Amino acid sequence: MDNNQIIKINKHYWNENADLWFGTTALPEYGVKFVTENDLHLFGDVSGKRLLEICCGSGHSLKYHADRKAGELWGVDLSQKQLDNAKRLLSENGYSANLICSPMEAELDIPKEYFDYVYSIYGIGWTTDLQGTFNKIASYLKKDGIFIFSWHHTLYYCVAFSREERKEIIEDGKLVFHKSYFDEEYFTIPVDGSEIVLCNRKISTYVNALANAEFAIERMIEQNVDDTMGSEEITDKTLKAKMLPISVCFKARKL
Repeated sequence: MDNNQIIKINKHYWNENADLWFGTTALPEYGVKFVTENDLHLFGDVSGKRLLEICCGSGHSLKYHADRKAGELWGVDLSQKQLDNAKRLLSENGYSANLICSPMEAELDIPKEYFDYVYSIYGIGWTTDLQGTFNKIASYLKKDGIFIFSWHHTLYYCVAFSREERKEIIEDGKLVFHKSYFDEEYFTIPVDGSEIVLCNRKISTYVNALANAEFAIERMIEQNVDDTMGSEEITDKTLKAKMLPISVCFKARKL
């Protein structure tokens, strides 16, 4: 499956299912059962700043920054349906943003060395060209500009629980590896009667791609929220969260 086909499949999914994800995994949240911007303060004061969101979805993270008096907002998303939702949300709250419908991998009509922040909340993992995307993001940022992104932790897709053995797993505290950490091949996931295509990149893949794009990593966070750790709710996700990170978040500075 080539990159264009992967993008086509994922674009179709988001155009068909955008409403199902309206407002989910948006700032101040960096991920489900993960510490938030209220805990981490990765952005700091954004008043008057220029911000670009990659995979802006329904616009809730853009609104988050607009509420904090950001100076200029831009958003890129693969799905026109997502952007329609984002435009409506922002307009209803008296805000606007420059919204571009395009894959993040494409050559975009976005000013270079212009933004104070580029960020992506659970979106960057959709790229079919990680290094190319990081290089483009670096070109959009001013010197010393900040790039912040979150995504599924690599281990999340590697580890599962056997439902038949769940009782024993809970008692013994065991995880079941069903996928190699080193496997970065693309795979298809059935979702909502449709499908998406992703790959599971190693942490070192992200780190090295950032370095190659001349970013310096300032923070890397793998911390689940404390109340998840003590949760009595028994689900696959809470069981995993007791023993491994569900999400990962990076903050990097353009050199």
